[in-house]
Amino acid sequence: MADPGCYLVPGEAREIHMTTNAARFAAIAAGAGAIVMRHYREGAMARIKEDRSPVTDADEEAEAFILAALARDFPGVPVAAEEAAAAGQACEPCGHFLLVDPLDGTREFLKANGEFTVNIAEVRNGIAVAGAVYAPAKARMFFGDANGAFEARQDPDAPFYASSARRIQARSPSPEGWVAVGSRSHRDAETEAFLRQFTVRQHLSAGSSLKFCLVAAGEADIYVRAGRTMEWDTAAGHAVLNAAGGSVRRWDGAPFLYGKPGFENGAFVAKGRSQSD
Repeated sequence: MADPGCYLVPGEAREIHMTTNAARFAAIAAGAGAIVMRHYREGAMARIKEDRSPVTDADEEAEAFILAALARDFPGVPVAAEEAAAAGQACEPCGHFLLVDPLDGTREFLKANGEFTVNIAEVRNGIAVAGAVYAPAKARMFFGDANGAFEARQDPDAPFYASSARRIQARSPSPEGWVAVGSRSHRDAETEAFLRQFTVRQHLSAGSSLKFCLVAAGEADIYVRAGRTMEWDTAAGHAVLNAAGGSVRRWDGAPFLYGKPGFENGAFVAKGRSQSD
């Protein structure tokens, strides 16, 4: 793909030339990832929000950076971001909006296991059409839209160049069985029961929206979730997986859409390429 430019770490002024929204989101996520990693290396203390979930200075500083970048690059497009929503400042669901989770997997961040991500997604008419997921501690950047899904090695303090990315594709499961990836922090009996309808030969654990990206990259076949999630947790990974040829649906097979009341998700199943199951 043609070089759409780069985005350097926060504090360095640089004009951005991006050919796709997904690449532009990836560039912004790279800058936010540098902020997150600074806090990660220094050590972060958690505070507890009203919904009993943890929040750190890394969440808040990275979100402020992302929101400023989106206001510059996508003027007038409403944004629902996790920490702003917690403060009662999220936009209302509408036909075209952006979803932001500046630090998905705060529990994994606090455990220092590296399995946390920066998520930015675009939603049009309920569909996650573009997204970027950055796992800065693993130096893995995923982004995708109608032009395809891509992965780049992205060190957290290095410039982002979309031209360095390689195309990725979801796979069909082996005849020997499926590789299932699940939450490291939120396993539940309902999800395990749903998975029993598949022949699962291996279980992997991962935190945050990285699970969608492992399916998109052909490293796993299925990710099932019953527990509560929010739209900013899933939309970016959903967009990447769609772009890689996979799918995300409700457990009853209906489309998994965005812009729901309160931005709350129900149960979903994310799969690789179309199956005859």
